[in-house]
Amino acid sequence: MLVALSIRDIVLIDRLDLEFAKGMSVLTGETGAGKSILLDSLSLAIGGRGDAGLVRHGEEQGQVTAVFDVAGDHPARTLLRENGVEDDGDIILRRIQSSDGRTRAFLNDQPVSVGLMRQTGSLLVEIHGQHDDRALVDPEIHRELIDSFGGLTKDVDKVAEAFAALRTAEKSARDHATRIETARREADFLKSAVDELSALAPKLGEEEELAERRATMMQVEKIAGDLNDAFETLNGSASPIPELASLLRRLERKADQVPHLLNAPVRGISMALDQLEEARSGLESALRETDFDPRELESTEERLFALRAAARKFSCSADELPALAARMAEDLSDLDAGEDRLAELEGAVTKARDAYDALAVKLSVKREKAARSLEKTVAAELPALKLERAKFIVATTSDASVRARSGIDQMEFHVQTNPGTRPGPMMKVASGGELSRFLLALKVSLADKGSAPTLVFDEIDTGVGGAVAEAIGVRLARLAATVQVLTVTHAPQVAARAAGHFLIAKEATSKTRVATRVRRIEDDLRREEIARMLAGSTITEEARAAAGKLMAEAGS
Repeated sequence: MLVALSIRDIVLIDRLDLEFAKGMSVLTGETGAGKSILLDSLSLAIGGRGDAGLVRHGEEQGQVTAVFDVAGDHPARTLLRENGVEDDGDIILRRIQSSDGRTRAFLNDQPVSVGLMRQTGSLLVEIHGQHDDRALVDPEIHRELIDSFGGLTKDVDKVAEAFAALRTAEKSARDHATRIETARREADFLKSAVDELSALAPKLGEEEELAERRATMMQVEKIAGDLNDAFETLNGSASPIPELASLLRRLERKADQVPHLLNAPVRGISMALDQLEEARSGLESALRETDFDPRELESTEERLFALRAAARKFSCSADELPALAARMAEDLSDLDAGEDRLAELEGAVTKARDAYDALAVKLSVKREKAARSLEKTVAAELPALKLERAKFIVATTSDASVRARSGIDQMEFHVQTNPGTRPGPMMKVASGGELSRFLLALKVSLADKGSAPTLVFDEIDTGVGGAVAEAIGVRLARLAATVQVLTVTHAPQVAARAAGHFLIAKEATSKTRVATRVRRIEDDLRREEIARMLAGSTITEEARAAAGKLMAEAGS
């Protein structure tokens, strides 16, 4: 429910902070005091259209903040979570209106689009008034209300699931049929391509592996000659190693005679022989590693060039060739065995369609029953609202051939205001006062089904009085047992039944400016306001007595 409303610099309101409780609250005051400003402010906070004219004269911007306390499983919280908005604690909607026409929207202090704010607001508040497009007059939601009234949510979910299954089956059959037709047109090409790719048998990553192997063998081929020359120098007939070894042996035999002369040369020649032997061994090892069959290089190049040629031919990368080969083989297989598979898929479509049709027809029958029940329930409310000659009708159109996620039914609320007149859509046929009372009867009949937690009624008692106003008050109070009700009213019979009463008045803030003030009133002040509503500008003792009687009868 709405727990608080804060308004800053909107039209005649400079600063206003209101707190609301459960049940029914009324807002009263003389004409022009600013009651409509409150509703315009609330509408702005829940995503209504912004207007630079809403900003108080002389200010750069105005601001409205609405705070709601709703259950943890309320759809508004789900919507916030789906859009990445934290929903711990209260839900706070804040709208800033600039004097240049721009607006900014915030949900729980996170900047959001006005569209998301409007979606959230529609789940929290319904504003009902004379020809108010924010009220329950949208045909799109009428079917949903019938479903809620009839307890048909599970049936609707089953139909939606069957519809999704039908669409999936239809898409599978349609896609398969398209593939068969495509394969049939390209049969010759497919057969040739499948044969070619099957013979080639490409593998994922093969091109890179072949390219690396080819590069290595080409480098080896370039250095193989130098390796052979070096090895021949150290290991062939002209190798210096045997001669140096012989020289070393002769010097070693004479080293003992003149050690101070030969020890250093002997060590140097010995080390040189060791290093030469190590180099010869390394060259021998390198030659073994570079020993490859030139035919292997040739076959590697042929395979690599074949892969690349196929990739160019089929306009893809070499790594994509295996998947392409599998897909083409599958397409060719579909062409060979596609008709049988298509028949299976079309059979699945028929089965899914029959399942959907059965559930949709069953739901349609239940909706028809719920619609007639709602008509009777609303009809029982109309006489007391001075609509005893009027008729509420749920106009239903069902077409089994037009399948939708929600079923096969189109439902819209129609009214007949007088016998002999043609029924028509409630929004178009009913006058302002009639529409408000039809909406009240409908909301009372629906109770808490398909309703936002806060309902606002804007002067729905306009043009009525006496018993009708009393009937409106009774129904608003009854409705307030299940949802929070805020109503702007001129009817003392309605005001007397409220649990909370707010008085709206203008107050001079300077010689040239006034501001709208709102305060909660109780007991004697409340009786005085109801007396004013009964008597007008001059309040008599009789009016005070009548106000007291109304309050006593209402139990307030």
